[in-house]
Amino acid sequence: MKLTYDIHEKPTFGKNLVFAIQQLLAIIAATLLVPTLVNGLNGGVLTMDPPAALFGAGVGTICYILITRFKSPVFLGSSFAFIMPLAGACAYGYGGIIIGSLIAGLVYVIISVVMKLVGTAWVNKLLPPVIIGPTVALIGLSLCGSAVNNMQNTNAGPDGYNLWFILTALVTFIVTTLASVKGSKMMKLIPFIIGIGSGYVFASILTLIGTLANVPSMQLVNYTALTTMDSIIHIPQFTIVEAIKEGFSGINGTSFVALLGLFAPVAFVVLAEHIGDHKNLSSIIDRDLITDPGLDKTIMGDGVGSIVGAAVGGCPNTTYGECVGCVAITGNASIYTICTTAILSILLSFFNPFVQFVNTIPVCVIGGICIALYGFIAVSGLKMIQKVDLGTNRNLLVVASILVPGIGGLTLNFGPITLTSTATALIIGIIVNAILSIGEKKNAEAGENE
Repeated sequence: MKLTYDIHEKPTFGKNLVFAIQQLLAIIAATLLVPTLVNGLNGGVLTMDPPAALFGAGVGTICYILITRFKSPVFLGSSFAFIMPLAGACAYGYGGIIIGSLIAGLVYVIISVVMKLVGTAWVNKLLPPVIIGPTVALIGLSLCGSAVNNMQNTNAGPDGYNLWFILTALVTFIVTTLASVKGSKMMKLIPFIIGIGSGYVFASILTLIGTLANVPSMQLVNYTALTTMDSIIHIPQFTIVEAIKEGFSGINGTSFVALLGLFAPVAFVVLAEHIGDHKNLSSIIDRDLITDPGLDKTIMGDGVGSIVGAAVGGCPNTTYGECVGCVAITGNASIYTICTTAILSILLSFFNPFVQFVNTIPVCVIGGICIALYGFIAVSGLKMIQKVDLGTNRNLLVVASILVPGIGGLTLNFGPITLTSTATALIIGIIVNAILSIGEKKNAEAGENE
């Protein structure tokens, strides 16, 4: 696609600030949600602070940008893949979270060093378009359920289904689409700000009508977070500070082995998504990030970003598909925008009104935005498959071996370790492709000799 702003092109200060706010709105809900979900799963053992996770995402992203030499426009946010490991680590206190996240980050660092030594040419052989295309599509498709649940409000519970939520989500999505396709040049660069703003206003109008008419189902916006706010400035509850206060007495040989079993396997799973996101982004910006700055540097950046981000915010980070989708839809790949987004994340984590305002945005508004974000990820993968000859059963069945188990939700469970459906599907696809590749080179050479 033609980019409005290439990686090293710098928008004017005012425009760049607006673009950064848009990126922030695209990723902030998920970044704040991860620690909230961990708090709900750990039985009240300890509390992870969402603003600290936002701070950690900003710091982690800056580490990533520095290590990748300002060549990869990616934002790192709290990883959903580590929710269960984090919940388990809470049993060992804040020190358990620090050690577990350090283990996950070190897995990335070690893999990065190995790749530096052996090169990354094998990645393209292991993950040709027939593998990576459906995997990227699967990443987008696997997120669709989350978007629809937000649209329906069924994330709040099976009885939370609400037609007003669906209507608001559709209004948000349609306004975003109109801004992106029919809007002026500037509107096409900020469709998510326009969409979220319109959805929030529409939901507020419904809430006002529902309050006056005493119709609870129409009261979509809960302003409690704003009305009960007791301060303007909030000092985030940094994980490393809490760990030092608490001490690391809960960490011993047995707990370390347990944390290793919780975090290391998940790090390998997230690695597959890391490669998929960078392959996807490479196709969008027409630059091969696997070779420049290099997969070794992007993985190192992700690993160090996770370690640093988790040290302050508690959550290991990962590349965000929402960020990739935002780049794809707006055509803005400027690294200056990503840097500004990271700085805003750090600053706004201290600004309580902003964090609490984000908490008042109805999930259906986010769901409407995610139709576009996740849809672009899925379609980007499908575009990669266009390069594949699906007229042959060989390629058709490799693609099928990824999409069917992935969409169907097949997981592999090894005791406390669970491989996600995306990782499972990728492994199956690689195995099937390798089996079908046996003898192909010999057959090709035999054909040439004839």
